[in-house]
Amino acid sequence: MSPLRAVHCIPTMSKRAWYRPAMAKQVVVLLRGINVGGRAKLPMATLRSIAEDLGFADPTTYLQSGNLVVGTDHAVDKVAEMLRDGISSETGLDIAVLTRTFSELQGVIEHNPFPDQAVDGKLVHVAFLDAKPDKALKDFDATDFAPEELVLGDRHVWLSLPGGIGRSKLATALGRVPSFKAATVRNWNTVTALAEMAD
Repeated sequence: MSPLRAVHCIPTMSKRAWYRPAMAKQVVVLLRGINVGGRAKLPMATLRSIAEDLGFADPTTYLQSGNLVVGTDHAVDKVAEMLRDGISSETGLDIAVLTRTFSELQGVIEHNPFPDQAVDGKLVHVAFLDAKPDKALKDFDATDFAPEELVLGDRHVWLSLPGGIGRSKLATALGRVPSFKAATVRNWNTVTALAEMAD
């Protein structure tokens, strides 16, 4: 079975269709804390407009929680910097922006340590970090949170949360780890949808 699942939510493209430059690569952009609990409200139409004004090709959003795919020749770290500055200039919001290439996201999918649980795309989550797991994360003991589990990746953490993330004691405990607090989390449905968009 392919690790990619069908996209059930139609991605939204900019009103002005751009052609992707021949050498442009697709970059997945993940914004942290957007439109959650009434804080940091950023309409996805505004996000697409900012990306377009910055010269990114074919900006396409997914859901309302700060997921964007753009075509660009810039390095992925530069994309994050440009968008963070652009969002701040346009809206006054200081929002953390993480970026991944398609190959990086595909690696997250292919090496998923919880393939059986991922059949339900809302029970496996990926926390995307801005750096490799630090000592605090490496030393974190999740034994007491079973059947909830975690596995550390390169710059991400896979989470198996059989009861969902809303009531997860593991996710709550991880939220007290500074390096994890700075992460942005997506469920498996969103991860696979973004990979399909960036392919």
